[in-house]
Amino acid sequence: MLSLKEKNLSQFFEEYLKKGSVFSEKRVLHANYVPDLIPYRDVQIHQVRVVVAPALHLERPSNLFIYGKTGTGKTLTVRQVLQEELIPAAKKAGVSIQAPYVNCKLDADTEYGLFTKLASQIGKELPFTGLSTDEVCGAFFSEADSMKKILIVILDEIDYLMKKAGDDFLYRITRKNEELKNSHVAVIGISNDLMFAEHLDPRVKSSLSEEKLLFQPYNAVELQGILNSRAALAFRHGALEQGVVEKCAAYAAREHGDARRALDLLRVAGELADRRGASSVSVVDVDSAEEKIDHDTIAELVTGQPRQAQLVLYSILNISPAGGFIFTGEVYEIYKKYCSQASLRPLTQRRVSDILSEFDMLGVITARVISKGRYGRTREIMLAPQAATPVVRRLLEEALNL
Repeated sequence: MLSLKEKNLSQFFEEYLKKGSVFSEKRVLHANYVPDLIPYRDVQIHQVRVVVAPALHLERPSNLFIYGKTGTGKTLTVRQVLQEELIPAAKKAGVSIQAPYVNCKLDADTEYGLFTKLASQIGKELPFTGLSTDEVCGAFFSEADSMKKILIVILDEIDYLMKKAGDDFLYRITRKNEELKNSHVAVIGISNDLMFAEHLDPRVKSSLSEEKLLFQPYNAVELQGILNSRAALAFRHGALEQGVVEKCAAYAAREHGDARRALDLLRVAGELADRRGASSVSVVDVDSAEEKIDHDTIAELVTGQPRQAQLVLYSILNISPAGGFIFTGEVYEIYKKYCSQASLRPLTQRRVSDILSEFDMLGVITARVISKGRYGRTREIMLAPQAATPVVRRLLEEALNL
């Protein structure tokens, strides 16, 4: 005999199944979906093909660094060319090519972690601890050389690893590559930081001899084209009201032409329409989706930070003028005062500077180094608009008990 509560739960899911959904295949709106065609990236696709093609003749391709803002199709293009085109062509020709992929932000933020992750992707399992970085690097290249194949290593968000661990890993890769007798290793680095290569050590630059490729942001018309092609697969016929795609594209064009953002908006708008039992997605759902995404993203970021980092962000929030810059020294002074209120021991100014760099990387602040002549250098800091909200202040105050 079902209890009233169990009956209500059962009834909820039965009704949920009956009412259907605005979606027909929602997965095509997710970031990890690889479409058959990548629109508006013909030039970049061709350039990646040209760089990696020598691998088909068992020649080492040039190293390639790809730059562009988030959501401009960098990773999608690389994985499409290598996984869907180059490797199948190599198999037909009897050539052995492999393209291990590592997201340096999610999977490997240390040299040790990078080489163990790469080794595991080519079949060599290494311990997570206990060896030196030289040993794990050597083990990866030894395994690579025994395979007698071309390895094209894709390092996504490579700038994150460099900021955390320096650029020695690139020097190791290029130098070790020269010692290989049977195989070749090339690197494709993908970065959101357009100035990434400018910070490389001169000896690393010299040994890399990389080619560069820039992905420009999508404009509103291009974003509409991308959304229309995905929407045709993702939604039931007639499930999108007039203006929905255009509004998603306009919002994303404002966010540096981020196609990922546009797809997220469209997907979340559809989910919100489903939750309210609607048969179609409206422009009001898009507005609600933007608010939800911004709130969820910043809430996750704020609540997931260590207490000291939360205090640094709270300090910035309390002294930042609207749309104006503040300096590192100002942040540190107010931070020390809040440490006293929160009964925390202040970190050193250098460690606070590292936290600011991490916030810059996450897009919470915009920071730039300026020279003050004989007084040295400092950083100008501006809080990102999505972080300068009453919601963020409330979340920080609750987390810090202020």
